[in-house]
Amino acid sequence: MSKKKAKAADSGRPGAQVAALPFRVAGGQLEILVLTSRQTRRAVVPKGWPMKNRKPWKAAQIEARQEAGLVGKISRKPIGKYRYWKRLRRTFQLIEVAVFPLAATRQLDDWPERNERAHLWLSAPDAALLVDEPELASLILGFAASDHWRK
Repeated sequence: MSKKKAKAADSGRPGAQVAALPFRVAGGQLEILVLTSRQTRRAVVPKGWPMKNRKPWKAAQIEARQEAGLVGKISRKPIGKYRYWKRLRRTFQLIEVAVFPLAATRQLDDWPERNERAHLWLSAPDAALLVDEPELASLILGFAASDHWRK
């Protein structure tokens, strides 16, 4: 963990991350990609720490490519935020994650974390059931109920 992240953890304020909400439309139905985290194998969406000299949406797009091999068009505006407790070496830190929808157009044959994670395309209700974070589940269901993905 960097000094900046350690300082944020010590301050008591939430840390910040960015995430992509990968989606596609198959047979007229919305599908959401969930993948497993590397350590706990929980169902998550691609996410990571903000990147120096990158806009938050661009960092989320890069995370989707590294973690799931996804290429597509990402929204520059988040659909919302959710919070979760991140396990650190000696403690837990509250993290607030900004979520950017990513309309996936293709999946690469190879990507950096391909052999470290499993992934699955699911209906929005199934994806919402699988993730542990209630606020992320609500974002997924809210996104599915919106017209944003139909554009």
